[in-house]
Amino acid sequence: MKRFFTLLLLTLSLLNAKANQPIFDIVDTNNQHIKIQGSDNGLNVIGAEGKVVFIEFFGHRCPPCLKTIPHLIDIKNKYKDKVEIIAIEVQGLNHKQLQSFAKQKGINYHAISDEDTGMFTNYIAQRTQWQGSIPFTLILDTKGEAQVIQVGLIPQKALEKVIEKLTTKK
Repeated sequence: MKRFFTLLLLTLSLLNAKANQPIFDIVDTNNQHIKIQGSDNGLNVIGAEGKVVFIEFFGHRCPPCLKTIPHLIDIKNKYKDKVEIIAIEVQGLNHKQLQSFAKQKGINYHAISDEDTGMFTNYIAQRTQWQGSIPFTLILDTKGEAQVIQVGLIPQKALEKVIEKLTTKK
C-alpha cells in the first residue's frame, strides 16, 4: 500500500510539473502571435509540431548576425514545410524599428523584438546558461526537443545538414 501511494505521488508530481511549464505568447513583426510552452527537454512551439524549429537571438548591429540573415531566408524558402524560424532581436530595436529592419532585409521568417517576448528571453537564458553572446541559436527537432545549442555563426551548409538529419530521424 505504501508503494502505491509513493507511485501515485510521483505520478501526480510529474503531471503537476508539466502543468506548471510556462506558456509564452510572443508577437512577431507581422503581429502574428506565437505560443511557446516550456517542456522538460525543449520547447513546444504551438503550430510548428512536426517541424524543425530554429530560435535565434541576434542583433541588428552584430556582423555575424547580419551574415546569418540571408542564410535563414534561403533555408526558409528551401525548407518552408519542414522548418520554422523564430529570430529575436536583442540589441534594442522596438517593434516598429524591427518591422522596418525586417522589411529592408527581406526577412521571410518570424522576427521578434525582445520587448515583445515577455520573459521568454530570460527563460531561455536560464535554461541554457546563455550569457548574452550573439548570434545564439537553439534548434529543436520535430518533437520540440533541443538538439543544438550554439553561440556564434553556423554556416548555411551545417544548418541544412542538421535539418536533413532531424527530418529523416525516426
